[in-house]
Amino acid sequence: MRGSYHVVVQNRRVKFEFDVRRSITIVRGDSATGKTTLMSLVEAHERLGDDSGVTVSCERRCITANNANWQAVLDGVSSSIVFVDEDTKAIKTPEFARKVQRTDNYYVIITRENLPNLPYSVEEVYGIHTSGRYADLRKTYNSFYRLYEPSEPQTDVVVGKVIVEDSNSGYDFFRAIADEDTLVVSAGGKSNVRRLLSEVGSQKTLVIADGAAFGPEMSDVHLFATSHPNVYVYLPESFEWIVLSSGLIDGNRIRDVLQRTEDYVESSEFFSWEQFFTKLLVSETKGTYLRYSKSKLNEAYLGRREAGALLDAMGNVTSLFATSDKDDA
Repeated sequence: MRGSYHVVVQNRRVKFEFDVRRSITIVRGDSATGKTTLMSLVEAHERLGDDSGVTVSCERRCITANNANWQAVLDGVSSSIVFVDEDTKAIKTPEFARKVQRTDNYYVIITRENLPNLPYSVEEVYGIHTSGRYADLRKTYNSFYRLYEPSEPQTDVVVGKVIVEDSNSGYDFFRAIADEDTLVVSAGGKSNVRRLLSEVGSQKTLVIADGAAFGPEMSDVHLFATSHPNVYVYLPESFEWIVLSSGLIDGNRIRDVLQRTEDYVESSEFFSWEQFFTKLLVSETKGTYLRYSKSKLNEAYLGRREAGALLDAMGNVTSLFATSDKDDA
């Protein structure tokens, strides 16, 4: 399953309208924000159809999974949008994550908790915005809004420390280009980022992580960064996305893929967009001087022109850390 799907769920009193475009969409919110109502409406329409008084409009079938039937749903349903809420205790288990990743469905998971077993994107974590409450026969209109919107970094700040999520090519790149006064460390995995942040004290620090799969960690990191103005967070889709966005690998197809990624990512093959961008970059650079390996950086990317292109693709975030003046590789 691939593509973006517009979903409208409504009855006489309430209307939800939103888009889903990746394998996992997370919906968060406190009590009385509409999460339970959304789930109940989809479930009622699934059981009773038009007799439920609920209308569900979408190009794909919308169904629910719960404590009693989630395994049967995941084993027997394909090319559908599956709604699951936090009452389904299995959503926190490795077994649920394994089953989800073997299907070609999209999932809308309604939960207040982080789900570390599922690599969902920070861009697909939403709250529910309610506009207006009226008399019983009037509708309450609900829409989703992103919880973690990117912010522009200050241009007069230079960090002394950069925490990179992993120890692969991205880490190799940032360590190589940073000047000698900037400490670049690997967190050794996304789950360790928050722990390393606890050690930074008042030092100005930049976190760089793959936004395509950082969703489970984002709540804690966002909360920490919000209360620590010396911490900055940069979440590109992945390091491979930066390379593809740099213009080093030219071509109309690459530009189209970056603009409409959801139309190219088959959910049954690539659960995370980071996986897709890695395979695409490896394929596009095979047999060239820019041959890419995720495990170890090709030094060609450290050439003056190549490194400059990658930094340009990162935008204003590069103003946060000083870079050394590298000679051409």
